[in-house]
Amino acid sequence: MSGYFLYRKAWRFDGPPHEEPKLHENEWKALLKKGGLLVRNTYNFDCEEKTQFWYVIKDQFEGFEELSPRVRNKVRHALSYFDYQPISFYTLSNAYPILKETFEHYPVQDRKMDLSVFDQYLNHCKERNFDYWGIFEKTSRQLVGFCTVNNWKTCCEYGLSAIRTQYKSNGYYPYYGLYYVLNQYYLKEQGFDYVSDGSRSITEHSNIHDFLIQNFNFREAYCRLKVHYNGWMKIAVMMLYPFRKNITIPKVKAILNMETMAQKK
Repeated sequence: MSGYFLYRKAWRFDGPPHEEPKLHENEWKALLKKGGLLVRNTYNFDCEEKTQFWYVIKDQFEGFEELSPRVRNKVRHALSYFDYQPISFYTLSNAYPILKETFEHYPVQDRKMDLSVFDQYLNHCKERNFDYWGIFEKTSRQLVGFCTVNNWKTCCEYGLSAIRTQYKSNGYYPYYGLYYVLNQYYLKEQGFDYVSDGSRSITEHSNIHDFLIQNFNFREAYCRLKVHYNGWMKIAVMMLYPFRKNITIPKVKAILNMETMAQKK
């Protein structure tokens, strides 16, 4: 089986979501023979039926006209403080202190974050020819944030982003400027079919999707979700599933959340 990669012991499709097929039994079993605990299979991308799993996407860009006056003002404010521009892989590789600072303020610590984990992520990005964007403070010209983008040439997915803590408040609005610039570049200038900020979160630790839907007119592109487990993992999930509301261990809770999304129609 090609076209899939192992991420945190789960097999994921290594391409744009609209190209992922429904896997046959022999296909997902072939992946699990290589290792890993489960295969996450999403298919029927952007279907008409409202399902329990989706990608958050945007397929049109209308500039400032599509934004509310409040959001428009925040975007302009951000653009007056920051420059958003492509950066090299080398520049990104030296941005770990920014990520570390950001990660320390995540509401859910479901994974470790150290330099070795960051280096693994960088290798993942390099192998797939990601785009890298920097956020620069205009006065000092210092790099204060970054964002990675998985570029598939006709669509893309916004990836890991981070910003120095001091710019997250005090009226800077860095993410308003970032998403406006990214949407403009990929949808208008590059003519992509859509941009995505990924699929529904199973850890429920971030409100970024609500932020994008409410402020930048992203929408939910519904799809089907099927999760296939190896032998002992399937037994564990089935045993723990009836008690899912009482589970507090982040990693276990996330898997049970995903199973709930897969089971519900």
